[in-house]
Amino acid sequence: MGQFMKVSNFKVARKLITGSGSVACLKDEVVRLGMKTPLIVTDTILQSVGTAKIAEDALQGISYCVYNRVLPEPEVYLVDECKRQYLDDDCDGLIAVGGGSAMDIAKAVSAASGHDGPIEDLFGVDLVPRRGPPVIAIPTTAGTGSEVTNISILSDKSAQLKKGIVSDHILPDVAIVAPEMTVTMPRPVTAASGVDALVHAIEAYISVNAWPITDSLALGAIKMIASSLPTAYDEPENLVARNSMATASLMAGMAFGNAGVGAVHALAYPLGGRFNIAHGVSNALLLPYVMEWNKESCLDRFYEIANAMGMEVQGMSNEQAAQEAVSQMEVLCRKVEIPKGIRFLDIPRSVIPEMAADAIQIDRLLKNNPRVLSEQDMIEIYESAY
Repeated sequence: MGQFMKVSNFKVARKLITGSGSVACLKDEVVRLGMKTPLIVTDTILQSVGTAKIAEDALQGISYCVYNRVLPEPEVYLVDECKRQYLDDDCDGLIAVGGGSAMDIAKAVSAASGHDGPIEDLFGVDLVPRRGPPVIAIPTTAGTGSEVTNISILSDKSAQLKKGIVSDHILPDVAIVAPEMTVTMPRPVTAASGVDALVHAIEAYISVNAWPITDSLALGAIKMIASSLPTAYDEPENLVARNSMATASLMAGMAFGNAGVGAVHALAYPLGGRFNIAHGVSNALLLPYVMEWNKESCLDRFYEIANAMGMEVQGMSNEQAAQEAVSQMEVLCRKVEIPKGIRFLDIPRSVIPEMAADAIQIDRLLKNNPRVLSEQDMIEIYESAY
């Protein structure tokens, strides 16, 4: 059956508000959703640099509480802790101000608010029984796309893996995407989150579930990231570049939220679960190596990726363009100083077989990949990326 004949279901946040100054709309959205005492979910760094205050100032006249203990690569106990404060403070809605970690915690608390058992009960697909309290997502990084997806990713330290709650019940009610909220990102976070968004767009575009709507979003995101990320990295206060990156991340989120991601994410999860490596760094580091492995399965798609990245592909064969796409991806990663290999993360080579054994279990993601990978294939990819 052709791409245009598949039955597809497009999922996204219920309302998108974008553009410079759009956080000023927050109060109206809180009122519209009936929140009387929302809980802002953020971290102490965003409070100290004043980014969280932009959202707090927009709530003038609204009573609110703050949970500020979000950490990178959030573990289950943070969701339990945040849920406890949400209930103790008698809150009735959640406002995530932060990167993927803050948004994932807020979505998980919404999912768990009406569930008496452990949050682990909800790991998997469609296990959230009903829609919980409303969630407004305000990203402060341009990378995760979590503001428009139905996924919450948490670290399960006992299993040393990242695990996901996947349910349409946790799609945010509102996503507010404002470039000024990303200006305070440190340069390494700008780099890792930016390439993470690129991973989302590329994996969505080559996914076996890709379709014309996700294709357009993914290619548009690839084009914007390739042209804007180096500027956002070199000129942190350049709002034009920041706006392009924030928009591209949103578009990539909508693409992968519907087409899915694949082997890059599956291989990255053990790096985060075992060694607490930031998700964006893991994805960014592995991207060129997994692209090299996947390209033979969808050369025509890699030709279009090369074209979207601004390469002169006219006259090239699909094979030449695909190789050029991989090469230019490596160049982009070096421009923004992504670590070149796993060895630079102080991870011993001896654990590669164990990471491959973990990654092969992540069928939820691997089934989207255009090329079927064995455990031995994964070992070889890790080895090439070492």
